[in-house]
Amino acid sequence: MNTAIVITRYARALVKYVRETGNGEQVSSQAQTLVRTFEAVPDLQRMMDARDMISSTKKRQLLQAALGGNVHPDLDRFLALVIRNGRAGYIKDILRSFVRMYQESLGIHHARLTVSQEPSAHLVQRIRELVLQKTGRDVVVDVVVDPSLIGGFVLDIDDYLLDASVKRQLDLIREQFIEKNRRII
Repeated sequence: MNTAIVITRYARALVKYVRETGNGEQVSSQAQTLVRTFEAVPDLQRMMDARDMISSTKKRQLLQAALGGNVHPDLDRFLALVIRNGRAGYIKDILRSFVRMYQESLGIHHARLTVSQEPSAHLVQRIRELVLQKTGRDVVVDVVVDPSLIGGFVLDIDDYLLDASVKRQLDLIREQFIEKNRRII
């Protein structure tokens, strides 16, 4: 089965389940913590991918430990189901998709702001206000620092991409220069 379909189906099922139980905020918060843990500790993903080397019980205990042993029962049942069905290697992506889908169900946009250096809290707050003003929906802004941008920023919200980086401007100038030189020769 297609990986994207598996991830989407599990994430959608968890969104539906937590909306019914009313525990979405707690489960979403813990899911975000687990995603951050997967990103900070790459070995955790390798352990989830290991099919025969690590037992299902041990995988579940590792995830519980990542949350300090205090896992919401809804999330704990869900993780047990995913592991039991042999999909432990997809947990990080399932949880990431779940968080995005859950936030969208609440009318919250998800945006990625890529900058060359750590932005001020004022800039992030200003972007949130502009999105709220234009769309009437709140936005969660993930900040990614990429020094290769040199300056400026790249803002990605849903299907909208605004690239106001110095790197992009330099690329455009280089492309124009190459095109002009081709005409001369």
